[in-house]
Amino acid sequence: MNDAALPEVFHNHLPEPVIIPAAGILLRGTLTMPPYPVGVVMFAHGSGSSRLSPRNQLVANALVSANLGTLLFDLLSDGEESERANVFDVELLAGRLQQATDWISARPATADLPIGYFGASTGAAAALVAAAQDRRVRAIVSRGGRPDLAGDFLPDVTAATLLIVGGADQTVLALNRAAFERLGGVKRLEVVPGATHLFEEPGALESVAALARLWFLEHLGQTTVVGSRVEAVR
Repeated sequence: MNDAALPEVFHNHLPEPVIIPAAGILLRGTLTMPPYPVGVVMFAHGSGSSRLSPRNQLVANALVSANLGTLLFDLLSDGEESERANVFDVELLAGRLQQATDWISARPATADLPIGYFGASTGAAAALVAAAQDRRVRAIVSRGGRPDLAGDFLPDVTAATLLIVGGADQTVLALNRAAFERLGGVKRLEVVPGATHLFEEPGALESVAALARLWFLEHLGQTTVVGSRVEAVR
């Protein structure tokens, strides 16, 4: 690598504030790209959260370290968030995710990269609904998500999907197991022992990050993960 290339490489490591146009409003986001990305993962946060979620940021940092780009962005404007119904409107959130996917697919630096979604809580349902209608999405990871809220879209999902649930989050675990049976495509349900809904226990969120990293590398980076716990189930 010559010296002239170094500034661009260093710049690509830095989080870049971005504005994403969607249905007449502007959504704030942060795009982080490693020098040689093998894919880009878009984060769909859950109810009561935002692009600044420390849990999603921890996972995003793990993905960037594995040569995956990340986009964390707000699914709603500040005004929309004040309307509580919008926070749980899965089809509205899915539409925003699709519009952000159009935006990232139009950027020269990311246009040719395979796309993944990482969703938490209601954001996971939005990710599944969006992916069921968009074959550009090749992989999805859900953290403590509500895939059941994707309803009749579940069988239409073709992206490889990993559902991660805390072992102590019994209600959500039951909902994930029921949704898993309806889910199309390659899929896996992974239970983190002893973890509650927010994965606040020591090491729990790190387990989520490790599982997500392996899944996205397997299905976006076309890397064979040898000796890992990632298994594809059809």
